[in-house]
Amino acid sequence: MESYLNENFDVKAKHSSEEALEKWRNLCGVVKNPKRRFRFTANLSKRYEAAAMRRTNQEKLRVAVLVSKAAFQFISGVAPSDYTVPEDVKAAGFEICADELGSIVESHDVKKLKFHGGVDGLAGKLKASPTDGLSTDAAQLSQRQELFGINKFAESELRSFWVFVWEALQDMTLMILGVCAFVSLIVGIATEGWPKGSHDGLGIVASILLVVFVTATSDYRQSLQFRDLDKEKKKITVQVTRNGFRQKMSIYDLLPGDIVHLAIGDQVPADGLFLSGFSVVIDESSLTGESEPVMVNAQNPFLLSGTKVQDGSCKMLITTVGMRTQWGKLMATLTEGGDDETPLQVKLNGVATIIGKIGLFFAVVTFAVLVQGMFMRKLSLGSHWVWSGDEALELLEYFAIAVTIVVVAVPEGLPLAVTLSLAFAMKKMMNDKALVRHLAACETMGSATTICSDKTGTLTTNHMTVVKSCICMNVQDVASKGSSLQSEIPESALKLLIQSIFNNTGGEVVVNKHGKTEILGTPTETAILELGLSLGGKFQEERKSYKVIKVEPFNSTKKRMGVVIELPEGGSLRAHTKGASEIVLAACDKVVNSSGEVVPLDEESTKYLNVTINEFANEALRTLCLAYMDIENGFSPDDAIPSSGFTCVGIVGIKDPVRPGVKESVQLCRRAGITVRMVTGDNINTAKAIARECGILTDDGIAIEGPVFREKSQEELLELIPKIQVMARSSPMDKHTLVKQLRTTFDEVVAVTGDGTNDAPALHEADIGLAMGIAGTEVAKESADVIILDDNFSTIVTVAKWGRSVYINIQKFVQFQLTVNVVALIVNFSSACLTGSAPLTAVQLLWVNMIMDTLGALALATEPPNDELMKRLPVGRRGNFITNAMWRNILGQAVYQFIVIWFLQAKGKSMFGLDGPDSTLMLNTLIFNCFVFCQVFNEISSREMEEIDVFKGILDNYVFVVVIGATVFFQIIIIEFLGTFASTTPLTLVQWIFSIIIGFLGMPIAAGLKTIPV
Repeated sequence: MESYLNENFDVKAKHSSEEALEKWRNLCGVVKNPKRRFRFTANLSKRYEAAAMRRTNQEKLRVAVLVSKAAFQFISGVAPSDYTVPEDVKAAGFEICADELGSIVESHDVKKLKFHGGVDGLAGKLKASPTDGLSTDAAQLSQRQELFGINKFAESELRSFWVFVWEALQDMTLMILGVCAFVSLIVGIATEGWPKGSHDGLGIVASILLVVFVTATSDYRQSLQFRDLDKEKKKITVQVTRNGFRQKMSIYDLLPGDIVHLAIGDQVPADGLFLSGFSVVIDESSLTGESEPVMVNAQNPFLLSGTKVQDGSCKMLITTVGMRTQWGKLMATLTEGGDDETPLQVKLNGVATIIGKIGLFFAVVTFAVLVQGMFMRKLSLGSHWVWSGDEALELLEYFAIAVTIVVVAVPEGLPLAVTLSLAFAMKKMMNDKALVRHLAACETMGSATTICSDKTGTLTTNHMTVVKSCICMNVQDVASKGSSLQSEIPESALKLLIQSIFNNTGGEVVVNKHGKTEILGTPTETAILELGLSLGGKFQEERKSYKVIKVEPFNSTKKRMGVVIELPEGGSLRAHTKGASEIVLAACDKVVNSSGEVVPLDEESTKYLNVTINEFANEALRTLCLAYMDIENGFSPDDAIPSSGFTCVGIVGIKDPVRPGVKESVQLCRRAGITVRMVTGDNINTAKAIARECGILTDDGIAIEGPVFREKSQEELLELIPKIQVMARSSPMDKHTLVKQLRTTFDEVVAVTGDGTNDAPALHEADIGLAMGIAGTEVAKESADVIILDDNFSTIVTVAKWGRSVYINIQKFVQFQLTVNVVALIVNFSSACLTGSAPLTAVQLLWVNMIMDTLGALALATEPPNDELMKRLPVGRRGNFITNAMWRNILGQAVYQFIVIWFLQAKGKSMFGLDGPDSTLMLNTLIFNCFVFCQVFNEISSREMEEIDVFKGILDNYVFVVVIGATVFFQIIIIEFLGTFASTTPLTLVQWIFSIIIGFLGMPIAAGLKTIPV
């Protein structure tokens, strides 16, 4: 079975081809209810529609760009446009409508833009200030929203409970049984009168309704859980200026006229225009499929919703929002396309197909045998030409039994149990600070064998402070000196240092609406800016004193950032750079000495500074070097900032403490067979110090630098990679190479953490991409499968634990359901063949189907994780889903249950002294009761597939206890009070005790089976 499933029902956890997704759908046979079975699978037709929209967008943009270029060349004075402002817009005080705004940006219409007075002219017509943004007056914002729309795209409406009831009724077998019930009612009432003749038909109808409502309730609850998770996935915030204050705001609250601040890794939240900024490069592939990045500046100011900032930073003016943008229309279609189905869903669809075909064969044979027995009986009596109403009902009952065998035999609930378990796990993981973006990540994480983790913010707290410095060749303890440090730095050097800190930064010092000073930016930038303020610097004054000519933002490849400013005295230019200490220091040939003078950087000084860097790094400090150089006139903003000839101003050591609990989490991973590797851009000594503190770097492990790793041959990598525990000074491509090698060459299941734009390739390549919720950019989150909301390594371990829990819970449910399938099939088939009748009626089989399907999934697939899960080795990439241990347990239980039921059929009457007209009914009721109690106790035994103690932690799972309790309660009701509908009769106390003992004996047998090695 496993090889057949691997060949035909095998899809990847990520990036499966459309052909693979089509293939397994075409192979799915014997589907009782396609609407329900395929509800949580991708809608491929909607995906093709979205791809076509992307191609159209690409063509539109290509034409728009060509037209705008042509217009740009021929504009000499813009001819007056025939545009007139609609009356309602004019009445509200605006001078441009939403449609006109939309056409300018979407069509890249330079001519129209110029007619409206450029970006500043449009801002005026929108009653927006390019510096202070919109007013926060509620009435004005509401009016703006009415005229220009909201920044949300159309979503499918939440389906009501009755829609799920209707979908549950689409089950082909239930519809056939419904027809049987209807015919049974008519024939029964015609022959036996009302109400006696209606019992069989009403019993089937009641059973169908019960199955439908329980199924619909379970499905409806799942849909609500997924809805909640979808809302969480879409929570994106951006920096916006309103009323002159910068603040974080949800993208859904944006309106035309808002001023938004964008940085590397951000997603453009709505259509708009570039106001000011540096080196802005936009990736439009998500909208158009075009991989070539686009430069955005004052000449090409158009920014489209849904595109990503690949480099640079800027301020933009929002012009068009929501469904008026191409992104809004595309997202509405993409949302309907749905998530890819998970490997387990597909595999279990395969299992359901195989067993369904076997079940269909048995059902046909059972019906044929029962009908043949009836004909033979009538033939022997010579009454084969004469048919009574009772005989017609008997024939109908045979057909109903055959259909119900299909109901029980086709395990439709298998693939749906995966969804149930994943929905439950995802909801719980949300509470544990992990947001799952792709369903498959939940189950894949359970198989993870390697975690490649970032250092900063994941293993450490990301609360950074400068604690040591080496400014003007003097090492100082900043933490103890505080503000007295500025008196020990020469005035000329202090001025240079403050100039460097406040101009060469991606952060900002602002006054918030409460009048307090607030520092915005990454933790590293915040730490440096705090140092600048403590040295007496004033951010706004410093920024106003110099004109910024060029900005090169920090990126992981260069490991530094730079700025060129124009000095007020004489208009000469100066470049400042900061970044990885050894890289920036290598670009320096001069240094500021203790007297504040610039002197050549000789060998002795270089050695002294390198020793200082290593001392800081060995104390687990993150080191940064600050340097500057005066540039000759003739520098153009299009030129790159020089890469050498700098003067070193100083080195700072930033403390970023290790998160509490990380060491214990790393040890837990090691016990669970998961290797943790640290991949960081930091100095190797800092990385080693932190890795030792976390317990990642052991005596037999290797720490390597990215540039060294890059130069290794494939043969050397084969030997080296298993030993690598720390990779420092790594570039994004080093991380990508490591992940790819681990996945392909070493067959590992790899989880990777990332927070920056440059981590996207590694996150995409990994089996499970984990993005940071706090420090992570939108680009990283978009490429990830799980978002770690608190950026904590311990949460990653929790995700692994939940992943294992999902995988094992589904295995438990499959084991339980296949046991019921096998026994129900064999019992009814063998009984039909040997005695000419089936002991389990249609109503009884429907009840058994509900116990093993919806209720069984609820009980076993929602078991919470326990600490024992992390003491097992991971399944890895090649593990079989249905293991030998599962087959052992399934076949062992099936043989026991079959022997018991067969013994009761053969010897039950004599054993309990049953005689008289009701003896067969009494015996069949006893068989039905024993069968159900076998399933109840087998359900308890299925809680553990290898462990003998199955009661451990049973009370922690209240769902399991409620399901077992409800099953027993309704079984008593069915036997004792619903006999006329369910073809049962009340049992004696002895018979009840016997049924329970028979069921309970399955538990020691299950325990004995677990001792058999496989």
